[in-house]
Amino acid sequence: MAMAALRREGRRFAPLISPQPITAAVRSSLIQQEQAPLGVRSISTQIVRNRMKSVKSIQKITKAMKMVAASKLRAIQTRAENSRGLWQPFTALLGDTPGVDVKKSVIVTVSSDKGLCGGINSTSVKTSKALFKLNSGPDKENKYVVVGEKAKAQLIRDSRNHIDISITELQKNPLNYTQVSVLADDILKNVEYDALRVVFNKFQSVVSFIPTTATVLSPEIVEREAESGGKLGDLDSYEIEGGETKSEVLQNLTEYQFSCVLFNAVLENACSEQGARMSAMDSSSRNAGEMLDRLTLSYNRTRQASITTELIEIISGASALEG
Repeated sequence: MAMAALRREGRRFAPLISPQPITAAVRSSLIQQEQAPLGVRSISTQIVRNRMKSVKSIQKITKAMKMVAASKLRAIQTRAENSRGLWQPFTALLGDTPGVDVKKSVIVTVSSDKGLCGGINSTSVKTSKALFKLNSGPDKENKYVVVGEKAKAQLIRDSRNHIDISITELQKNPLNYTQVSVLADDILKNVEYDALRVVFNKFQSVVSFIPTTATVLSPEIVEREAESGGKLGDLDSYEIEGGETKSEVLQNLTEYQFSCVLFNAVLENACSEQGARMSAMDSSSRNAGEMLDRLTLSYNRTRQASITTELIEIISGASALEG
């Protein structure tokens, strides 16, 4: 009786048994196919969960950096606007002659020491390179004075031999006029120039800044331009009181003008830096939020698909048992 029942069960399952023997490769493939869906789903959800955690951390950092930049901007903006009154009288007296033809030009490029502030540093470097190329010639000499780590890192790649002075970490401490005037005095003592061209970003608003060039002429060039008529021809109409000569007065004016222009340039560029950093961090925070929404949707879909597949397997198994 037992043997007859066994033969009947064998005939029943005969169509389901493969006529060929199952090799080790086929057995491994069947096992992988059976285990793959659940494993892939688990790994996929874990990867998405980790990415979501990373994006949330980045979003917290960018929001904090935006708040810090906003507080620094409020502290610097008033000082930058007040400093504009220092060099404007020199523009009225000596004019601003960026197109004056000189043999020795020194381009003072003002940039930031830190990044994550948009393209303000690249803008300053591009303007400086354009001025360098515009004032180049067989009998002309151009040099760079770099203020800030970011401009130094860009200019040192292809203009290493043209950099005379490099100044970094200027904004590590709160800026004041005394500090900048000492720096300006050191620059004037260590470079030979006919014209100093200060390149910086003038602050307009949080989302706007203007690449600006301020020109400071040497006393000799000022006298030459005054004698030739031009914009500086009215200098001879002023009377000089005291025992100083005209050349000494012009020398003092040049030194004071350069220190005032440099002080304003550093403050204006610092304002532009913080404004650009605010915009960059705000954009990064919004992009992180959008990415987080997409990852959350993907995670929910993957998780729902996993749950649905498991339910189908349970129902199918229960139906097979009942059948």
